[in-house]
Amino acid sequence: MKKLFLSIAIVGFSIGFAQNLEYSKGKIYQAGEQLSSYETKLVMASNLKAQYAFKKAKNKESIGGFLLGLGIGTTAADLVMGLTSDVKYPTGITYVGVGLMTLSIPVLSGRKKLIEESVDIYNQGLKNEKKTLGDNFELNIVNNSNGLGIQINF
Repeated sequence: MKKLFLSIAIVGFSIGFAQNLEYSKGKIYQAGEQLSSYETKLVMASNLKAQYAFKKAKNKESIGGFLLGLGIGTTAADLVMGLTSDVKYPTGITYVGVGLMTLSIPVLSGRKKLIEESVDIYNQGLKNEKKTLGDNFELNIVNNSNGLGIQINF
């Protein structure tokens, strides 16, 4: 029982003292300190919508970067083969590389907007969570697969 109250207190204090995130120049800051992607995911764990949007943006960044790198690599490899041997340049490998680079453009587009959206969703969630005991005290009876329980929001 003590562990339960301790964990509730820790979660309550972490939410109570949570600070807004700021997104500027492609980096995310909290209280003036830059956060890594891993730290941002941990901070956004309390808001699943924000975390989902952030992960979606990072997935787009990873896939788009992979396609861009693969396209540049295949094009450069074909160029080197064309310069060092008697093979006529450009071959099909160059066209595949250019296609991969072109394909990476729509994949990479929109990731900045998704990151900004995730930061906004997180910050809006913080504003909605700030309740005081006198203003927004809620007591609900909850029923789920584990049984009945009491939910208190303040």
